[in-house]
This record gives sequence, C-alpha cells and structure tokens, in this order.
Amino acid sequence: MNTPAKLGAYALGLAVIFGGALGAGNAVGFTGTPAATDGHLLHATASPGQAADSHGAHAQPAPSRAAAGASIPGGLQVSQDGYTLTPETTTITPGEATDFRFTVTGPDGRPVTGYQVQHDKKLHFIVVSRDLGSFQHLHPEEAGDGVWSVKLTLPEAGAYRAFADFTPEGGTGLTLGTDLHASGDYEPKALPTAGRTANVDGYTVELDGTLVPGASSKLTLKVSKDGRPVTDLQPYLGAYGHLVALRAGDLAYLHVHPDGEPGDGRTPSGPEITFYAEVPSRGDYRLFLDFQHNGTVRTADFTAPAGPATTSGPTPAATPSISASHGDHNH
Repeated sequence: MNTPAKLGAYALGLAVIFGGALGAGNAVGFTGTPAATDGHLLHATASPGQAADSHGAHAQPAPSRAAAGASIPGGLQVSQDGYTLTPETTTITPGEATDFRFTVTGPDGRPVTGYQVQHDKKLHFIVVSRDLGSFQHLHPEEAGDGVWSVKLTLPEAGAYRAFADFTPEGGTGLTLGTDLHASGDYEPKALPTAGRTANVDGYTVELDGTLVPGASSKLTLKVSKDGRPVTDLQPYLGAYGHLVALRAGDLAYLHVHPDGEPGDGRTPSGPEITFYAEVPSRGDYRLFLDFQHNGTVRTADFTAPAGPATTSGPTPAATPSISASHGDHNH
C-alpha cells in the first residue's frame, strides 16, 4: 500500500475508533452527566468479612450497577469534571526517547499544582498502543508550574493512548486519556490471544479466575521462577502487585490494587496476589500485572474474556487498532 493510501486508512481507522468508543460507552449504559466518581470501573474490595484496605479510592467497594450506569468509563475522556489533560509535546519519533510534557488544567483554567498522593505517587501515567500489545506504566516528575515531564519512548509507529491517573487536592480520583501518535508506516496487529499463563524474564505468572460482568470477580495471579513459587515479592508503590485492565475496542481504563497490603499482618509476599474486580460489560480485556522481585519491576500481560454478562447489553464492538510491539516497560 502506498503512503497516501496508508494515511487515508489510518484516518478512517481513527474515526472508527472514536465512534466505537462512544458507541460502546452508550451500549453498556454509560449515559447522562458524569457522576462525581473516581473514574475507575474495576474495583478492588476486601475479602468477605474483612475491611477494605487503605489504598483509598481504588479499594472502595464496587458501586451498584445503577451507580455505575450513571458514570463514564475512566480514560475515555480528555476532560471531566472541569479537569483537562493537555499534552505540550506534539511530535514523537518512534524508537527515540522524548521529553514528553503535559499539564492538567482545573475548573479555573489554570494548571493544577496540588495533588493527593495515591500509591506513593501524585500521578500515574499509563501509555498503551491502540492494539493493546505495548504497555508502559510511568511516573512523571513535576517540572514546575503544573507541568509534568517524563521520558517516553514509543516503540513503533502508530497510534497510542495515554492515561493520567490522579486525585486533585480536595477532589475525587480521575483518569483522563488522550491519543498520541508516532509517525511512520505501520501494520495493524490482532489482539493477543486469550491465555492463563504469561512468561516474562524467566518468571511465569498464572491467572486463576474469570471476569464476570456486573459481579465481583476474584482473580488470583501466581508468580513462580524456574518452577519454584516466588514467596519474597517486594512492595512496589505500596503493594505486592498492581493491575491495570483495558477493555478492547474503546480502551476503557480499569485500575485496581490487590486485596491486602504489605505489613498488614495477613497478606503474604507471594506467590499469589489476589484481586477482587468488577468489569462493566462483556468482551475482551487486557490485563497488565506489575510486580517487583530482586529489585526489578516486571509486567505480565494477559487477554481475558468477560462473560456471560449478568445484565443485558451488547458486547462493545471491536475497533481497528494500530499496533506497536512489546518493548521496554520503562518503569
């Protein structure tokens, strides 16, 4: 395909992506004015009979379906509740480290400078390729006057989605999203196939549990190395593991932390990390687990289907995606 034809197909693909995101949100009942929620739809809850842990908004009990239906999935909007994610960097060359800068403006139109610390950081920054094959969990630094700066490398040409996960002082948690682009030719890739085992840097992570829409689903991830269980996982950002889930099709952002935390007297340091999660709809999800061992953070990834749904509603339509290969996770 010549370059003009590829650019035309790329523009058409983006139009379908944006239309699919809006349609998928409406299809699962996300209508009306956004409620004042934390912007996350995948919720961590304590085990039955135990109090929720101290991770704040991410560890709240899942809201009722009626409440969820009144909110908008996290990450689908660049602006919510008066807050807007504004990139200052506009040119990204694939394969090259870029000083990526952005601001979050508040309801008064000025850059936000006051943030609550959540999971040891004021702001978490997630960047994924539109085909959900590439994932980076980054932690930008404050450059002053409300500007955030982070070294970002997009591994291949194509379209990406960036998410800023934060809680402004005096406000509730939000996840805002914006599209990024790395110029050049690309080849679309299919969503990775579903599976329950992931291998990364000599570690094996096994997934046990099934996502059930509209219900709390127990997910257990077991970490081993060279066939032996890892029982000395190290805390990373105040937890033994962090899970980010993204819904295929519209890239709705779902972020949780495990049941329990280091030092609470009941949570072992491996090999199992347990999450209680609730997803809003049927369809495929990509799960990205960050865990730390021997001083290094690694990411295990899975494709997990959710269904059958416990409430009526169509599965979000799949949309064309522009790919990027697995690269450094740049933690």
